[in-house]
Amino acid sequence: MEEKKPHYKRILVKLSGEALSNGDKGILNYDFLEEIGRVIKTCVDMGTQVSIVVGAGNIWRGRQGVNMDRARADHMGMLATVINCLALQDTFERIGLETRVMTAVEMQQFAEPYIRNKAISHLEKGKVVIFGCGIGSPFFSTDTAAVLRAAEICADIVLLAKNVDGVYTADPKLDPNAKKIDSIEYIDILREGLRVLDFTATSFSMENHIPILLFGLDNPQNIIKAVNGEKIGTIVGGTRK
Repeated sequence: MEEKKPHYKRILVKLSGEALSNGDKGILNYDFLEEIGRVIKTCVDMGTQVSIVVGAGNIWRGRQGVNMDRARADHMGMLATVINCLALQDTFERIGLETRVMTAVEMQQFAEPYIRNKAISHLEKGKVVIFGCGIGSPFFSTDTAAVLRAAEICADIVLLAKNVDGVYTADPKLDPNAKKIDSIEYIDILREGLRVLDFTATSFSMENHIPILLFGLDNPQNIIKAVNGEKIGTIVGGTRK
């Protein structure tokens, strides 16, 4: 029997910082990190090249610095993403996943500087690549970093793992009649002001034709389902195959 091949050859997974804490009192839920790591290992073993952009909402958000200079507050957020990157790297390597952290701001004692060709080389050798520091500039979110890196490394899709399982017609917590949307166009997100991802990331994805699958990370196995092309979450700027 022929072994089933994954639906996507190269993916970029966007993990929110909140997902890494997963309800734990501290900033990181280590059991949950290991669960994510084992799922990523399964994807790599299936033949999918995996890269990750991680946020820092479990540690710091730029808007927390209400009275701070915005650029400086965002610089703090970039540093916080590196803490999460190193935590993921440590977890992944303990379960046998060769991993590289690459940062948009140079800190060579901790990680490699981001170089596009080097990142692609790592992926082609079966290593997981984790991108830190966003795009390296203030005023841009890690959602924007995710779609930018996806474009640079020619990822097939961005898997946007959130604390909701898709895009809804209304807030499902407030409206019991809210219905999940199977697919939606970028322009509709912009037109209707939906905050499923920030508008800069949405417009960049639209211009560069980057499909995004938004789904819930309550069950990390959803990442495997997404890689196999199963019907979960909401596809943005693409169609179900």
